[in-house]
Amino acid sequence: MNLIVSAIGQGLLWALLGLGLYLTFRILDFCDMTVEGTFPLGAATAVTAITHGVNPFIATLLAVVAGMVAGLVTGLLYTKGKIPSLLAGILTMTAIYSVNLRIMGKSNISLLGQPTLFNGALHNLPQYFDSVTLGLVVIAIVTVLMILFLATDYGQAFIATGDNPTMAKSLGIHTDKMVIVGLMISNGMVGLCGALIAQNNGYADINMGIGTIVIALASIIIGEVAFGELTLNQRLVAVTLGSIIYRIILLAVLQLGFSANDLNLISSVVLAICMMIPQFEKQLNIKKPILKGVRPHE
Repeated sequence: MNLIVSAIGQGLLWALLGLGLYLTFRILDFCDMTVEGTFPLGAATAVTAITHGVNPFIATLLAVVAGMVAGLVTGLLYTKGKIPSLLAGILTMTAIYSVNLRIMGKSNISLLGQPTLFNGALHNLPQYFDSVTLGLVVIAIVTVLMILFLATDYGQAFIATGDNPTMAKSLGIHTDKMVIVGLMISNGMVGLCGALIAQNNGYADINMGIGTIVIALASIIIGEVAFGELTLNQRLVAVTLGSIIYRIILLAVLQLGFSANDLNLISSVVLAICMMIPQFEKQLNIKKPILKGVRPHE
């Protein structure tokens, strides 16, 4: 039972990563590799701040700001420097590695004996329920804010930029600004995820960002494959559920005897299978039921 609760808690915390990438990958149609650098940047910023006596809440906010700065750099490289999106993200990700070393001063920092968001008011909860509780609160707030944002005129302009940049420009939308704002919001969420995961794990490591984009994509793809045709708001919830399902799948695989060293391999295989499922369904002519009142392309 404890393992299932732990998997759910991890799924809720990691869902922030999926939601952050969803903004760029699905809505803006921007392949952002920055997340592999932003995630450890958020962890490094929060952990270093905490070890220097900063309140964990303030340290977490600093991690969000650091992530947003990273997103801003990628956005400027893409919009002003005219560097392709994939390369712009890789350049920022590579630079962040050195920045993280500068922030931490060494390859890893432990939070042993330090205050965190998990050993404060939540320390009296049963084992692993602290991550579930905090994860639920944070993911609920972030999801509601995303839904409210995307429902505004600014949010609709943001969506239009991803759907058809040329048409968006003809409507007077500053698409470059939309891309920059989108990258900043996305990477701010990824930085938040890194800060929470680091506090939950009790340390920050320079290499903890390796493979994070696969984890984020797995949350998105599993959510889409598992729940079929959904509205935009429902898809945001599906990403969180996809993250939880992904963690439970990993737990099940590890229980079969696989080593924790195989996690990146397992993650890649799970993601590849999930991405191929729609093709299998098409070949086998399997039709998924469409939710009542939801159009296929809504």
